[in-house]
Amino acid sequence: MNRPPASTALDNLTVLDLTRVRAGPTCVRQLADWGASVTKIEMPEEGGTAAQTDFSARHEPDFQNLHRNKRSMTLNLKSAEGGAILRRMVERADVIVENYRPDVKTRLGIDYEALSRLNPRLVYASISGFGQDGPYRDRPGVDQIAQGMSGLMSVTGEPGRGPMRVGTALADLSAGLFAAMGILVALHERERSGRGQWVQTSLLQAQIFMLDFQAARYLVAGEVAGQAGNNHPTGAPTGVFRTKGGYVNVAPTPVMWRRFCTAIDREDLIEHPDYATPKDRRKHRDKLNDLIGEITATMTSDALIERLNVAGIPCGPIYTIDETFADPQVRHLGIAQAVESSALGSIKARRPAVHPQPHAQPPRHGRTGIWRAHGGDTARNRLLTGGYRAIPPIRRGLVHRFRGSRPAGAGAWTHRR
Repeated sequence: MNRPPASTALDNLTVLDLTRVRAGPTCVRQLADWGASVTKIEMPEEGGTAAQTDFSARHEPDFQNLHRNKRSMTLNLKSAEGGAILRRMVERADVIVENYRPDVKTRLGIDYEALSRLNPRLVYASISGFGQDGPYRDRPGVDQIAQGMSGLMSVTGEPGRGPMRVGTALADLSAGLFAAMGILVALHERERSGRGQWVQTSLLQAQIFMLDFQAARYLVAGEVAGQAGNNHPTGAPTGVFRTKGGYVNVAPTPVMWRRFCTAIDREDLIEHPDYATPKDRRKHRDKLNDLIGEITATMTSDALIERLNVAGIPCGPIYTIDETFADPQVRHLGIAQAVESSALGSIKARRPAVHPQPHAQPPRHGRTGIWRAHGGDTARNRLLTGGYRAIPPIRRGLVHRFRGSRPAGAGAWTHRR
């Protein structure tokens, strides 16, 4: 079925996706959403049947989320013929993205040095848990591990309750976006130099970068941040306040203090010696929060939000996921887009955050014509049709060597030629 492209911004680019799990697919999804022609290369499972190489099966929500706007084909990269086919495709590709551990891609002969000799213009992006070199280069890495090692879990949650992970795969997602950013920079530079380069990313780098001001507090001032619960680490009053039947986030900045006090009918707090300056408010945060909480508890969430918005004070409800997608502003932005799936019928997916176009469904099993589009001959093309088919089927048990060998990671990127 022919479908309109999600975007035409990158429709002159050919991308090969060798990634699994989340960080790598997030990176490639960004390129696909902007119109790149993406082929997802999938490994065969034992016996040459459908591979289960991601956290979710093909028609489950997360696979649909990560692999939209892509085509797919199955290649056994451990076989001589499978490797030869990939190298043939690389000759015509602009970008290849992989998240194998460093030793695995070298053993397969698909490392940057090998493939750049075939195509000097190739932009090769590597996504790992900890980096392409150093003492942890061969460790498997996933989002939860990066959250812990980056220090993020030490500043998340309530004081005294122990470390807490955030509620989404922040290291994976940010790493994937950093990788996509690095690829775009490398492609831009290629316009001047005529050569591609190696974009290296890691989960650990990405998550440490995402610490932002918490890291700066230590690097600049030697201050080790701790957990602050729902409070802002350095500002007050900023946090979650109970209302009649719910909770609301309230976040006045220091210059809004006078307006905020007026809005909650407590002008007496403006010059109160415990709260008159930002430093005073931080010092007496708990007492101030209790005072504000007594006021907000007498109001409904809607009434409080309306009053604070009139005063220009940042505030908002705290939603469950279903409430988020029912919100009028979210509906106005069209974030949930309807798409047709040949297997699932009409489903919804999130629109890219920086692009207004809808997107196509994720790929079905190996598609006829992908190999031919890369210059492949008819005889070999038969090996790539009819669903997942190994080239040739791998021996039983060998696929297990890949499990745990593809850390889902990417990070603040670097370029290397």
